[in-house]
Amino acid sequence: MTFTSSIQVRTRVARKQRRSGVPRGVLIGVEILVPILLLALWWLASANSTNTFFPPLQSILERMWQLLQTPVFWTNVGASVGNLLLSFVLASALGVVLGAALGLVKPIAWLVEPTVHFFRAIPPVALVPIFVSLIGFGNETRILSITLSALFPVLISTIDGIKGAEPTLGMVSRVYRIGWLDRLQSAVLPAASPRILSGMQVGLMAAFVVMIASEMLGSSNGLGAMTLQAQQSFMIADMWVGILTLGVLGYAATALFVLFRRRVLRWYIASQKQEKNA
Repeated sequence: MTFTSSIQVRTRVARKQRRSGVPRGVLIGVEILVPILLLALWWLASANSTNTFFPPLQSILERMWQLLQTPVFWTNVGASVGNLLLSFVLASALGVVLGAALGLVKPIAWLVEPTVHFFRAIPPVALVPIFVSLIGFGNETRILSITLSALFPVLISTIDGIKGAEPTLGMVSRVYRIGWLDRLQSAVLPAASPRILSGMQVGLMAAFVVMIASEMLGSSNGLGAMTLQAQQSFMIADMWVGILTLGVLGYAATALFVLFRRRVLRWYIASQKQEKNA
């Protein structure tokens, strides 16, 4: 294909996308508008509420503004975000390394995969009391629990992605006599990256849930602990502030990871669009 014909094909694809697809600005507007509408409905539904456990949204937001000006609130936010980031990075690194080993070396996979699937079937939250009993209530327990909760989605996705890409790439690599390390870095991992990043996104949400659960069990800092302590002390507005903050953090974490995933997989997304519009 010549350079000119390549440009013509891309132009036709772009025109098809503009004709058939929804404008990106509209999608962003809807994404912003829906939460605003939900907050407006919440504001109206709770405006005259006299229920102790369902205070008006105005009172909750006023209390949130007060807490935002206190160092204790930001200390709790920092503790939660720090544990989540550290654990997620550890889980992603371990998941990719172990998944690559299990996906490339079949004897190891035959030995280890049954154990991996056994532990994957255990709900991550159920492991938190076990770690507390063995290690105690320290920060190490929370990091270990969050790391294991995010590890298995990344591990399984890496194994599946490498197994799906390896047969074809293995034959090509043998023909061109490419070493296994070069093949892993330049061919196998890039081909498996869509599945790996999908597993990382699932692992991020699992890590977020376990982060909250681990902080609610025997911890004195973190947003989970702050929310539980507020509920136990009948500080209902503070409890709702904790819930809203966790929701905002969860949404922000997902949005940032989606942007990161799109950045890394630009080549894959572009190829999928070209196939769809061809």
